[in-house]
Amino acid sequence: MRRRGVLTAGTWCLDRNLTVDRWPREDSVATVTGLELSGGGNGCNFACDLRRLDPSVPVWTRGVVGDDREGDYLRQVAAEHGIGDGLVTLPGIQTQVTDAYQSQASGQRTHILIPGAASHLSPDHIAVEDCPARFFHLGLPGIHPVMDAPWQDEPNGWVATLKRARAVGMETNMELVTVAPERLREIVIPCLPHLSTLVVNDFEIGAITGIDTLRDGETDRAACEKAAHVACGMGAMDLVVVHFTRGAVLVQRNVDRALFVPSVQVPEDAIRGANGAGDAFAAGVFLGLHRDAPHADCLRLGHAAAATSLTGLGTYSAVEEAEACLARADAWGWREA
Repeated sequence: MRRRGVLTAGTWCLDRNLTVDRWPREDSVATVTGLELSGGGNGCNFACDLRRLDPSVPVWTRGVVGDDREGDYLRQVAAEHGIGDGLVTLPGIQTQVTDAYQSQASGQRTHILIPGAASHLSPDHIAVEDCPARFFHLGLPGIHPVMDAPWQDEPNGWVATLKRARAVGMETNMELVTVAPERLREIVIPCLPHLSTLVVNDFEIGAITGIDTLRDGETDRAACEKAAHVACGMGAMDLVVVHFTRGAVLVQRNVDRALFVPSVQVPEDAIRGANGAGDAFAAGVFLGLHRDAPHADCLRLGHAAAATSLTGLGTYSAVEEAEACLARADAWGWREA
């Protein structure tokens, strides 16, 4: 079988994207200045982004929702984007809901989630055997207790699922979420031998490898490159990509020199929200890989998709077709290398 397209699996939730004037201290008040509902989670965002970037790429998904109006909303999102719906409805369970706050004062994001159905996600809900996708995009470890725990003879449900995907011939990738570094290491390190690629941010690569990639709140590019090389040695990945505000580095197995591509200079007044920008970056990178494009072009496409994503409050609503994203990025300009 000639594999084509992407299968996403893991978190599907309803995101309430809220902009506040500032993040309040406890026992005080902040004012909401913007509110937009959207699908959320890696399973949803990556799938929607990819279909928006290139509607010709087939995309399927796996995950769980509740039998409520939030679950119906997520199914509608999948249908509107032409995503092969493999969502399982759990009777009597609430769909996961996440309040995603963006502070106008600091630009920082804060997520507060109601786990609901996410607490029940297991490898049994993630069928891979009959899907013809080339890439398998799985997440988010650390917020799914059944998947995070040992599963049968495997260290956790993530390992069990990745092994099944590899066994049928898929190229595997994992998306992470910002949880305590020690917890992230505990869950993710056993997964690394079963990954083809790893696309993460500066905090996440530091958490996995134990390397300090942030100094005084700023990303240390050299440390990110070192951590990416170390991560390659810890797993089976052919590629490790680390993205951060100023750009992204890509490390290949058995290649000493890292590739660095700077990010887009997005005008401050064009930014509405950062929720989902990481998903858009990953979707752009994988669209490039799906097209067998040069790695530098893959990173540029990831940056362009992320930059376009920033212009919307929702997680994927602002993402356009790939060529439009690249044209916008060129118009805004790229940071200096």
